[in-house]
Amino acid sequence: MPVPFEYTPTGSIMIHDPKYEHDTRTLQTENTHTVCYARVSSADQKTDLQRQTDRLKAFAINMGVTNPQIVQEIGSGMNGSRRKLNRILADPTVTTIIVEHRDRFARMNMELVESSLQAQDRRIIVVDDHELDDDLVRDMTEVLTLFCARLYGRRSASHKAQLMLKAAES
Repeated sequence: MPVPFEYTPTGSIMIHDPKYEHDTRTLQTENTHTVCYARVSSADQKTDLQRQTDRLKAFAINMGVTNPQIVQEIGSGMNGSRRKLNRILADPTVTTIIVEHRDRFARMNMELVESSLQAQDRRIIVVDDHELDDDLVRDMTEVLTLFCARLYGRRSASHKAQLMLKAAES
């Protein structure tokens, strides 16, 4: 078979998914660790952040990780200057990053980040990976997300400028 499998004592065949199942000795050694990364866009979603964190921690423990590090962040998925995520990516001892959805990690170019981490024998595990498989649909979604973010960013900047002018006048 093209995937790892084993025969159980009852005669059944158990197929192992290499994406999720690894020897726990390779998941966490003394010099490496696993991080569960949870992110929401705004502070009013803090309850969602806690639920997301709980699900990630339970997933990591079910994978065999004894003490996963939990990192929570509030910030836009379009913003590349998320301090906590950048710290995780820069840390070579973090060998596994677990996220709930692809867009919780990055809205765009997730494949580039995955490739660069894979070149360093590191990986990202997406718990709920039922994203759109059609490349064209995913690309269009990313482009629309980018345009919306820029449009709302301009509106926000324009609104802030108007407020500053009013404050300066009074």
